[in-house]
Amino acid sequence: MAEAQRVLRELLADVDDDQVRAPSALPGWSRGHVLAHLTDNARMFARLAEHALCGERVPTYEGGQAERDAIIEATAGRTAAEHRAALAGHTRTLMAVWSRVGAEDWRRPVAFRDADIAATVFARWREVWIHMVDLGLGIGPAAWPPQLAAHALDFLLGRLPHGICLVATDLDRRWHTGGEGTAPAREGTAPVCEVRGGVRDLAAWLAGRVPDSPPRCQAGLPELGPWPPHPPQPPRRTDAGP
Repeated sequence: MAEAQRVLRELLADVDDDQVRAPSALPGWSRGHVLAHLTDNARMFARLAEHALCGERVPTYEGGQAERDAIIEATAGRTAAEHRAALAGHTRTLMAVWSRVGAEDWRRPVAFRDADIAATVFARWREVWIHMVDLGLGIGPAAWPPQLAAHALDFLLGRLPHGICLVATDLDRRWHTGGEGTAPAREGTAPVCEVRGGVRDLAAWLAGRVPDSPPRCQAGLPELGPWPPHPPQPPRRTDAGP
């Protein structure tokens, strides 16, 4: 997490107002929208953790998706300096709240994805690295730590139909999807499609971003389903090599 936030801070250090107003890689969003989302995401996670430490489970957004969208629209037009200051301030607050979380507190429930405080740390890790790519300022999937890419595959595996095996050619690791969209594949059952590629390229493709080298599948790449639902479904089987 510290590395992700350091890289983001350095990436934004010299960004000017024109660059902030320019389109991002996300349809309909400027870079300012992406930065507004990252900033409010930090605020939201800090709020959830603060309440969870008091034994309170509050809604992710009191006003639901509409509130989230309104906050982003209202703050996307900030200047570059204002974006940097707001992001830095909410990031400091988030890290300060997390620093107070004890060993037993990480399992405290939060409304975000019906998970716990620990899950929000992983979610923030994904958000920062993935949206740095969306900013289009020189950070691509190749910059993602391999651990982040592997985690993203764990999280996003539900976007694939059953019978798919992802093979990370730069790691000794495979991910299998099962029948009916949830059950693990049976031992000895050949997958319908084996998708091969570097772990970062697999993660970028599964996240809907442009990989540096597209994954390969003899039968053609399968169509991706929607982002993981809320609440998340049971995880599928992952095989780790020796």
